[in-house]
Amino acid sequence: MKKVIHTLIGLVALGIFTATLQAQPVVKLVVVDMMSLFDKHYKTEDINAKFNDVAQKAQEQLDEMNKQMQAVADQYKEMMEQSKNTVLTADARSKAETDAQKKLEDFQRRQADAQNFRNNTQRSLQQRIKNHRDVLLEEIAKVVVDIAKRKGATLVLDRSGPTILGIPSIVYFDPAYDITEEVMQEINKDRPPAPATPAGVSPTATPPVTSNAPAQFTVPNVTPAKPDPTKKP
Repeated sequence: MKKVIHTLIGLVALGIFTATLQAQPVVKLVVVDMMSLFDKHYKTEDINAKFNDVAQKAQEQLDEMNKQMQAVADQYKEMMEQSKNTVLTADARSKAETDAQKKLEDFQRRQADAQNFRNNTQRSLQQRIKNHRDVLLEEIAKVVVDIAKRKGATLVLDRSGPTILGIPSIVYFDPAYDITEEVMQEINKDRPPAPATPAGVSPTATPPVTSNAPAQFTVPNVTPAKPDPTKKP
């Protein structure tokens, strides 16, 4: 009798376990390359061109500031030479030394202004890049979710970046589960038509876009402020 009871209990437990397994939703995975989607989004290409234009104008302004600093530095050196010229009177040498000190102060002020301009420009561009990236990634994620749901997926994995160990985040996947191209077509369906290129004129290449641009963006070719003219190289 006990064997029969144990058998019945076992069958009931097995039935409950089987029913529980059947109640669990079947996991269906899809993978997507978010980095590629961001890089190749037409909005990223457009905003990258705008950022490059801002950076170029900032560079031109900084070059002009450096040019003016160099002129002040040259004037300072000339006045210092006059202050040591024994051919001049003592009063003339004293005046030249006073003027040289004023030029040095002017140079140092311009040097600080140039450095502040450079730092502020970099911070501003970095923040604008970050804002663009955050907003656009959110837009892309919504499209990814919509397409994943249409396919009946229950989990989406991003295959774009490496892990902290430097290995791919997904070691292997069947390409049939990759929805990157489908999402790419969806997010770029509203891309404005390219302007017509006159005959005989080559189209301008689009500047390259990098995923880690909002975290490491700097003004191209920005040079540090000129060194203090009082310090010998």
